Amino acid sequence: MQVSMSVNGRSVSGEVEARTLLVHFLRDTLGLTGTHVGCETSYCGACTVIVDGSTAKSCTMLAVQAAGSEIRTIEGLAEGETLHAVQEGFWERHGLQCGFCTPGMIMSAVGLLESNPSPSEEEIRQGIEGNLCRCTGYHNIVKAIEYAAAKMRGEVPAPAEWEVMA
Repeated sequence: MQVSMSVNGRSVSGEVEARTLLVHFLRDTLGLTGTHVGCETSYCGACTVIVDGSTAKSCTMLAVQAAGSEIRTIEGLAEGETLHAVQEGFWERHGLQCGFCTPGMIMSAVGLLESNPSPSEEEIRQGIEGNLCRCTGYHNIVKAIEYAAAKMRGEVPAPAEWEVMA
């Protein structure tokens, strides 16, 4: 089957089997390997992308279901050398360790902040609850998203608060 869609602002098309998952179309056909394949059951969220303005787990969506849609992946966030505010927040607030969950976590955070530019800590935690991180414990991820929210609102993000872990 032939599918066509917009990915990161670029019109793309390709030949796929009817059973091809969107994550595999992005990675294998388009070479956009930032979208990770984790559990392939939608549990971990490593494959999260934005489809027509809403976050979606690309490991449980068929490429043919995305035909005609506007898809955004982690590769489409930065503008040249300028990181998206969420990417910058993960850098500034140490929101990653191994990095496997990071693309999906960032895409979920972008989706959250586009729908709620001033989320509370609880709303941030709810907004990323479909994404698993086995390394960080989420504290710095939440701080990274708070940083990004402030920056996206045009505020100067608060200085990093370093905590001494016992």
